[in-house]
Amino acid sequence: MNAGGDYTSDEPREKCGVVGVSLADREAARPLYYALYALQHRGQESAGIVTHDGFQQHSHVERGLVGDAFDEGDLASLSGGTGIGHVRYPTAGSLDKSCAQPFSVSFKSGSLGLSHNGNLVNADEVREELAAAGHAFTSDGDTEVIAHDLARNLL
Repeated sequence: MNAGGDYTSDEPREKCGVVGVSLADREAARPLYYALYALQHRGQESAGIVTHDGFQQHSHVERGLVGDAFDEGDLASLSGGTGIGHVRYPTAGSLDKSCAQPFSVSFKSGSLGLSHNGNLVNADEVREELAAAGHAFTSDGDTEVIAHDLARNLL
């Protein structure tokens, strides 16, 4: 029985895919890449990975499918044993690269990478509050709002 909708459509019908790894003895980028491949059905608009090597954060985010978003050079540049990956199915924010995730934000006291699946219902209110406090935004997505709010409260 088809109670939830049209399951015969060729259109993507999932939500974002999010994955995280922490490896003590090897780089995280390739396992994240393969995990994103496994999650590709959950989002086809963009793919991204953020890693951390213990000193700094490394990020690569592109529009399109996982196989098109990364090449060997991209994976090699993502050093560090800890990281997150994301494939996006858009529900909020624009369709351009500025809303692709993971979202990477750097501040005076540190940096963070963030992915989430869902919608922040009061994103406009929080964005206005943060902008009034001096935060500058580069996208219209709610993930950047969450990242700035976390940074304000944690970093």
